[in-house]
Amino acid sequence: MKTNSIVLLGIGHTNAEILNLWVDSPIPNCRLVCISKFPTATYSGMLPGTLANQFSRESMEIELAPLVARAGAELILDEVVGLDAQSNTIHFAARAPLTFNALSVGIGSVPAGWEHFDSSNLLPIKPMQTFIERLDERFERCWNAGDEPPKIAVVGGGAAGVEIAFCVRARLAQFFPKNPPSVHIVSASDEIAGGMNRRSIRKLRRELSRQSIGVTTGFRVTEVGENAVADQNGRMLAADVVLWATDAVAPPLLGKLNLPTDKRGFLATEATLRTTAGHPIFAVGDSGTILANPSPKAGVYAVRQAPVLWHNLRALIDGSPMIDFDPQQDFLKILNTGQGRALLQYKILSFHAGWCWKLKVRIDEGFVSKYRV
Repeated sequence: MKTNSIVLLGIGHTNAEILNLWVDSPIPNCRLVCISKFPTATYSGMLPGTLANQFSRESMEIELAPLVARAGAELILDEVVGLDAQSNTIHFAARAPLTFNALSVGIGSVPAGWEHFDSSNLLPIKPMQTFIERLDERFERCWNAGDEPPKIAVVGGGAAGVEIAFCVRARLAQFFPKNPPSVHIVSASDEIAGGMNRRSIRKLRRELSRQSIGVTTGFRVTEVGENAVADQNGRMLAADVVLWATDAVAPPLLGKLNLPTDKRGFLATEATLRTTAGHPIFAVGDSGTILANPSPKAGVYAVRQAPVLWHNLRALIDGSPMIDFDPQQDFLKILNTGQGRALLQYKILSFHAGWCWKLKVRIDEGFVSKYRV
């Protein structure tokens, strides 16, 4: 009988790769248990393209049951409601508690601030597993109300919000082919696409203008009504659908784990990805922040953490030294602009072209294919 239990809470980029590595080289004398609220994992890089109907919805989804079965692991589909770090026990909504010898928490992040509003037309982009379904249901209600396409406000002017704006416009054009789509980005910041260089921002602004997507900066949403949003200065913007794509904050579950966090609620970790509390618990991807060397909440870091987590899980079980994760300073960024082109930025270079889109498709499809059984 296997005497140690390694548990993966959330099957995001990092934990999914642990499953893949386990297939060929399982850690001796260990059972592997995977926990998820959903039977599928959604690859965030393909959400905008799926939104624009450039991919089928299945293309961005990874079925967990066959992936877990291939690794000889166990899958628990349930909601985690708490953690006793002293006894290494996870508590669930609908099943008996589970004890572990090592735990990796990788449940991602959520957009900030949407929970403060109560409006049927507000749609946070997460959970991504249900986003397009929720959006289409809202579109159907707008369709039944008349032939005019709904007015869309995208709250959040970061790279994710800009990409969502481009791609929801493409989807609207297919839902309402007789009328031009109405999409507007509102951002509390003074500029869109934070983290991109000036050349990329200029190209994005030109493309937003070409596609008649409005942009209002310095607009911090303080009210979401049924047909409009308002900001701190009383400015109003008509909106039948409000897509919430603001900066990442910690999902509520992280606050229930009784572990140290950073200022935004993400689990505080050492460079080894182990939480600073000293328990056999790791936090990966968006869920964790290395206090001594924090990095942006981006999928590329989650992917690159997998080899470090894999080594350190083994080290924890057999008592050998752990290694540190050293996040890279810059990385390739590719934003889907919704019409068969994408904007690519790497260091000072910036391109907006069809070949950038083809490269993105190749990267995204290659990533997802690794987890298809």
